[in-house]
Amino acid sequence: MTPETILTSARVLTMNPTHPRGEAVALGQGRVLAVGRRREIEALAVSETEVIDCDGATLLPGFVESHMHLLLGGAELGHLHVGGIEGREALARAFRGFAAAHPDRPLLMAQGGDYAMLGAPMTRHDLDAILPDRPIAITAHDLHTVWANTAALTAAGLLKGAAMPHGHEVVVGADGLATGELREFEAFAAVIALSGEARLNLGIATGEEPDPWPDDAAQAFDRAKAAAGLAHAARHGVTSIVNMDGNRYTLDLLAALRAAGGLTARVKVPFHFKPHMDLDALDRAEAMARDFADDWLSSGFVKLFMDGVIDSRTAFRTDAYPDRPGHRGTPLFAGPRFNEIASEIDRRGLQIAVHAVGCGAVRSVIDGYAAARAANGVRDSRHRIEHIELIDPADIARLGPLGITASLQPPHVPGAMDFGLEPTLGMIGRARLRDAFLCRSLATAGAPLAFASDWPVADISVLRGIGAALTRTAFDAPGARDERVGLTDVLRAYTAGGAWAAHRERVTGMLRPGLAADLVLLSGDIEATPPEAIAGMSIALTICGGKVTHRA
Repeated sequence: MTPETILTSARVLTMNPTHPRGEAVALGQGRVLAVGRRREIEALAVSETEVIDCDGATLLPGFVESHMHLLLGGAELGHLHVGGIEGREALARAFRGFAAAHPDRPLLMAQGGDYAMLGAPMTRHDLDAILPDRPIAITAHDLHTVWANTAALTAAGLLKGAAMPHGHEVVVGADGLATGELREFEAFAAVIALSGEARLNLGIATGEEPDPWPDDAAQAFDRAKAAAGLAHAARHGVTSIVNMDGNRYTLDLLAALRAAGGLTARVKVPFHFKPHMDLDALDRAEAMARDFADDWLSSGFVKLFMDGVIDSRTAFRTDAYPDRPGHRGTPLFAGPRFNEIASEIDRRGLQIAVHAVGCGAVRSVIDGYAAARAANGVRDSRHRIEHIELIDPADIARLGPLGITASLQPPHVPGAMDFGLEPTLGMIGRARLRDAFLCRSLATAGAPLAFASDWPVADISVLRGIGAALTRTAFDAPGARDERVGLTDVLRAYTAGGAWAAHRERVTGMLRPGLAADLVLLSGDIEATPPEAIAGMSIALTICGGKVTHRA
């Protein structure tokens, strides 16, 4: 087969253990044709072949983003970003400038809020002081809390509180009115709806489909958000995405993009199982898995939430939060119920991915996966736990024997990238920091690793994530250990490890003849770059399926 493209003079890290390095790669018809020495590969070129001189830079398999939210991220690119802003005056300046630039928006939405950005719990009155006459809201960086002003709460019908499903809360003050803090997705769904972006949140908020089904104009609006997210991912070298929210509508939007030539990454979308659903809802998951099952667009897995997040004390723990005696958080699924659900999903041959942040949630999920194996026997399930921010030491060694993937986010570690040490470390408690944000301990105990950003929770930049994984320091607490893994393991967790965790190793994740021509060229030699400087590198070229999706 004649090469369409040759990338040469590169430091090729193939992630293929039988052929780990090369100097050049030949591509054709969307596949890797050959990997080898420069002279051998260049000899394959014909007059029509595009030859790209990589000038000694690192060439890798395209990055696999193992946990992100494509449509939410695409929408949030057009919102106000307040990450790093602290204090009332700075926040007011940012919002007022954004309001002046967008006089017609029905909701002024900000992203990246910090729980301590005002030095005290944020209320609607704080936001009223900024803009009392227009609905404004701030989403926390973890996407699990929204703070809204009185105008937004009134417009959304939440000012006097509202009944919510278990685990979701419109916080109400002593005066009987909402304080402005909305915890978890269904509590703030009505505020998000003011923006016209409610359809994009259904996959994470309720797991249901739009009703009525969107007309052509609405679908075009939503496709534009997805396209913006895909372009943003391509700029950061991402060629495969495991989306961690979704429904059939999400898949239909992406299928329409694909038909128009606009799908620039391989995307896997789950069925999102919520506590209100009965087991027969999994018929929809099976239908999605059947109808979307090719190399570009697929389903085949079920996503669930077992708990919330540490900073709002909604993560479920085995012990109490240090500042609130007796409060451990509450699981979204009771143990026996989750065991039943996990066993049924597994029986249907579907993969499971569960958000579990607290040690109680992590244990419940492990128990559920063990119950599924006991009920159905051993199979190549590759069930996953997403986040694992706190784990009981007794549970560390359980993941490997059960084949559970540790799906971790290096940018989430407090102090490693954009998230401060507090309030998270204080919420965990000094005595438990040795059990927090483990990575090396899980890998050493046999858990396969898959790394991601959880964008838009954190910056999608894989290079910054690599830097965070390599430079994070041990917490200043008794028994806390160095939880870093080496560069090769970090790169594998962003490439071959992520592909394997998504059952996609026969498609992508390595540079090997016959696999997809998914590649990322860095701006320099990552192995010769000090770990603290990797975040300053950039993506020179992204290729997905043999097509250039980003060129610096």
